[in-house]
Amino acid sequence: MTIPSLNHLTIAVVGATGAVGAEFLKIVEQRHPGLHNLKLLASSRSAGTKLTVNGKEFTVEETSEDSFQGVDIAFISASTEASRHWAPIAVAAGAVVIDDSSAFRMQDDVPLVVPEVNGADVTWHQGIIAIPNCSTTPLVMVAHPIHRLNPIKRIIADTYQSVSGAGGAAVQELREQSEALLKGQPVTPRHQPRQIGFNVIPQIDSFLDNGYTREEQKMIDESRKIMHAPEIRVSATCVRVPVMVSHSAAVHIETERAMNPSDIHALLMDMPGVTVLDDTGAGVYPMPWDVAGEDDVFVGRIRKDASDLNGIALWIVSDNLRKGAALNSIQIAEELVSRECLKPGSTPKPKFRFGEPLNVENANVQADYEYFRANMDELLPEYKERYVAIINKTVVDSDDERPALSRRVRAKYGNGAILMAQVNFMPRIANFPTISTDGNLGKSSLEAEIV
Repeated sequence: MTIPSLNHLTIAVVGATGAVGAEFLKIVEQRHPGLHNLKLLASSRSAGTKLTVNGKEFTVEETSEDSFQGVDIAFISASTEASRHWAPIAVAAGAVVIDDSSAFRMQDDVPLVVPEVNGADVTWHQGIIAIPNCSTTPLVMVAHPIHRLNPIKRIIADTYQSVSGAGGAAVQELREQSEALLKGQPVTPRHQPRQIGFNVIPQIDSFLDNGYTREEQKMIDESRKIMHAPEIRVSATCVRVPVMVSHSAAVHIETERAMNPSDIHALLMDMPGVTVLDDTGAGVYPMPWDVAGEDDVFVGRIRKDASDLNGIALWIVSDNLRKGAALNSIQIAEELVSRECLKPGSTPKPKFRFGEPLNVENANVQADYEYFRANMDELLPEYKERYVAIINKTVVDSDDERPALSRRVRAKYGNGAILMAQVNFMPRIANFPTISTDGNLGKSSLEAEIV
C-alpha cells in the first residue's frame, strides 16, 4: 500500500524530547524521509536542545501561543493539562491537532481513531483528533476483524504494561531499582505507586469508585467508541510489569456464534497491521522483548476459551511507543491527507451517495459490489448491521431485515439488478463471490444478494 506523503506539510511536535516524541521523529525518518518542515516544541526545560531529523538540525523551542502559526498538523504528546491548554490554541491558529492524551478522547465531537479500524472517522473532525490509550489500540486492532464477521458480546482483557507507558522517569526508575535490588539494597518508589523492580503492580493510574482504575476504564470506554459498538461488555485489569517497552494482554472474547481458532487465525492474518505468531509446538508466540521496535500488533496463543462455547482466548503484544502512540498518530496524519480533510469543514462528500440513483436501468452491479467492498467503512457509522440497497454507488434504502428491504426495492425500482448487502463483514476476509443475475451472490457469509 502506498503511504500518502506528508512532505508538503508543516508539522509541529509538542513533547519532541519525550519518549513518544522521540519515537515520532524516528518514524518520520522511516516513513517520510523528505519531510523537513518541522517545529519541535517542548517545555522550557528542554528548550534549546538540538535534534537532527532527516539530515536537518532543529533547535527545540519552548511552546508558546505563537508556536502554531503556519502549522498544518500539531502532534501533542505531553501531559493532559498541556493538551487542554495548547490544543485549542493550535486549532485557532489553523492546525489540526492529533492528541496523545486522555483530554479529549471521550468528547462526542472528537474522533478517537485507529486508522485500520475506523479511519473514516477522521473526516468529521472539528480540529482535534484523539489517539487511544496505548493499551486500547492493540485490543481493537484484534477485536475489529472478529466483530465485523461475528459480533462480539464480551471482552475480558488483562494487560501487562511496560514502564515506558509511564514515561522516561519510570524507565529510569526500573533501571535504578533493578541495580539496587541486585546489590541487596533497599529501594523507595518515586514514579510508581509501589516498587516496580522484580515486581508487578496491579494498579495503573488512580482508582475510581467502581473499583476499576482510570486506565482500565479508558480501555472499556475507548474500545466501544472506536469500534462503534456501545453494546459490547468490556472488563479490564491493567498491571504494570518490569518490562522496558511493549505492552502485552491476555484477552478473552465472546462472540455471538462459535468460531474455530483456525478461523480467527485467518481473520487476523488478513488484518492490516496485525502479525500472527502462533506455533505453540515450536514455542512461537509474541513477547515484549521481540516486539519492541516493531510497527505491527502481534498475536499468538489463539485457542478456544475452555469456559465459554462461543469464546476465544488469545495473547497480544505491541510496542506501546510505536503503534500505541507515535505510529498511530502519523497514520492518522496520512489518513487526513489521503481523505483530503485536513481542515475542519473541508470534509469531502461521502464516497457513497445517499438518495435516488442517477440511472437505474444501467446499474453496474459488479462495480457497485467492488465499490462496496473497498469503501464500506463510509457506511459503518449509520448502517452498521443493517442491510442496504445500492444502485450506481447510491444507497437507495436500508432496513434491519433483508426481506422487507427487498420488497420495498422491488416495488420501487422493479426487477433490475440491484446490490443488497449487509454492513457487517470484513471485506478482505470473505472470498470474492461470482455475481450472477439469478438473485444470489453465492457466499452466505457476505449476507448479500442481487434483486
